[in-house]
Amino acid sequence: MTRFNKILAYIALVCLSIPPMLPLVWMISTSLKTNEQIYTKGEGAATQGFSFVSLIPHPVAWNNYPDSLETIPFMVYLKNTVFLCLCIVIASVVSSAIVAYGFARINFKGSKMWFGIMLATMALPGQVTMIPNFALFRSLGWYGTYLPLIVPAFCATPFYVFLLSQFFKTLPEEMAESAKVDGANEWIIFLRLIIPLSKPALATCALFAFLGTWNDFLGPLLYLSDSSKYTLAYGLQQFVNNPYVNWMQLMAASTLFTLPIIILFFFAQRTFIQGISTTGGK
Repeated sequence: MTRFNKILAYIALVCLSIPPMLPLVWMISTSLKTNEQIYTKGEGAATQGFSFVSLIPHPVAWNNYPDSLETIPFMVYLKNTVFLCLCIVIASVVSSAIVAYGFARINFKGSKMWFGIMLATMALPGQVTMIPNFALFRSLGWYGTYLPLIVPAFCATPFYVFLLSQFFKTLPEEMAESAKVDGANEWIIFLRLIIPLSKPALATCALFAFLGTWNDFLGPLLYLSDSSKYTLAYGLQQFVNNPYVNWMQLMAASTLFTLPIIILFFFAQRTFIQGISTTGGK
């Protein structure tokens, strides 16, 4: 019965994974089609009483991929996106780890109150602060630069602070007390004891920060005006802005845009799952 239950569980998981996979399959399929094939109905549509678009391209138009790289400055957008991802990942993880250590391991007056206020900011929609933030950054002369996208990451991210603080609380207090007896201060304990033991949680926060920056469309839309500074997520809209939308090249560029995320998750999924599962557990 146990083996039978496992088989049923796998079948259920496969069936549940099909609907989320359909948009990805459709995107890859469209990226390999010609313009005529996109609107061609599949065989058997008339006999089955409904029409559908065939997911199997024939012949396969591999030239859509190199053509999409020439239609927009893909490599320039890729370089800008990687630069932003590196800056924001480093800034958000480092700043959030420092703040989380203060909340988790240092007792100070009003710590619970300030921690609750920080958590309350997570319930505040980004649309509420969008206009004030834009007015602030424009008054500082940062409009048209990467500063509005990078600088806020140095102020810590509430979700990462919560995630890391919960992980830090699971680490034994005896280690820190022994280090203090030997003369170590809080910075030495943080850098030499806490950080090496917190790699799964830090990797999880880094992965979240990378995905958020890689997929960010609204931030570059608000603050970037120079096309040479566009990111990939924002640069793909140039395919749609043209009078004639080339869907094949758009889907090819979108597939290339999605590919690094899929590869990253497959390589980091064990660390990601470990960081989530051990957070908050004693």
